[in-house]
Amino acid sequence: MKPTTKYWLSMMLAGTLAFPVWATEEITENDIISGTMNIDFKTRTNRDKSGKFADGSSVLGVKDEYKVNMRVAKTTEFSGTILRQPKVKIKLIGTEAQAGVLQYDLALAVLNPKDLNQKKNVGKWVGIAPMDASNTFNFAGSKENELRITVDTMGNAQGFTDKFAGALVGKQDKGENWQDKLTSYTFERVIGTKKVKLEAKKVDPVQFKNVELAKGPSSIYPHTTVNGRMDFDYQTGNWYLNNMRFKYNLDGKDVEDVVSGTIKWVEDPQRATNGKGKYDFNVRFNEDKFAAQTTEADAFGNMNDEEAFFAVDNRVPSLTGQVDYLETMVAGSEAPTASQVTYKLNANKLTKQQIMNFYKLWMLTVGPINDE
Repeated sequence: MKPTTKYWLSMMLAGTLAFPVWATEEITENDIISGTMNIDFKTRTNRDKSGKFADGSSVLGVKDEYKVNMRVAKTTEFSGTILRQPKVKIKLIGTEAQAGVLQYDLALAVLNPKDLNQKKNVGKWVGIAPMDASNTFNFAGSKENELRITVDTMGNAQGFTDKFAGALVGKQDKGENWQDKLTSYTFERVIGTKKVKLEAKKVDPVQFKNVELAKGPSSIYPHTTVNGRMDFDYQTGNWYLNNMRFKYNLDGKDVEDVVSGTIKWVEDPQRATNGKGKYDFNVRFNEDKFAAQTTEADAFGNMNDEEAFFAVDNRVPSLTGQVDYLETMVAGSEAPTASQVTYKLNANKLTKQQIMNFYKLWMLTVGPINDE
């Protein structure tokens, strides 16, 4: 008898008694994270005109809206809305009139790996992450509406609620002389026996301090703790992943993934009029374990340091591909008022857990990543 949709969904959520083979095998496949995120920067089109608040502030209560429709690791779908309320300060005295907040309302669906047309909503990613005066998001900071993943009971799979926690220190405020607070940083990469360096001169780090990623939506995706940094370079628009460590327990074994690499911003030459740009992903997992597999005489030997630093090496487990931006630009401003974002990211020798963990963390950084 052919298994029913309900059977497959319950087995996926429960993970059976042990993780099935397909849940832990390495995947090499295009569009492993795909879909769209449409952003309406309402805070940029609803500016305060009273003069009471700091220059450039939005009207109180106005929020940016991120509409998400994305598929991750082929068998999980996220759809819904993330709202971002900015911090607003009273002019001159600098006290807060409004705190910053991220609010999540995402439906979670799982798909039958044997038939991706079979899909069912199984839970939600919901709750609030407040931001304090130092631009730190506290993912366990809302007592009334905790940030969490909640999955319903289905078949053999017992429902659960698991919470996010930890802190994300975001980019600094763009107040008076804010660029003077930026730092320079030299990033290093080893390709076989060749060490390449790249100096970024205007760096602003986003720091992850014991960030806890809630488990789910199925049991193959465990609760995970993340520490490390993603450094943003204002001169280039590039992100550099700096000693990011994901720790979790998978089928009774402790696992640590060290994530490094780059996310390079590439602008269309006519971006000021056509609004086009993209992020080129070259995110590497446990690179040090694979460094010895290449030598200076290999494909990267004739590259200069900058070319080698951004080069993709398919012998290393990685997340590559691009995220395309089509933005509504305003004359005289570099910041768009709306963005149509399309994800086309590819997996090279990655597990579903590595893919899902990176996606969850990326969604937690939705503000700093997109706020120009």
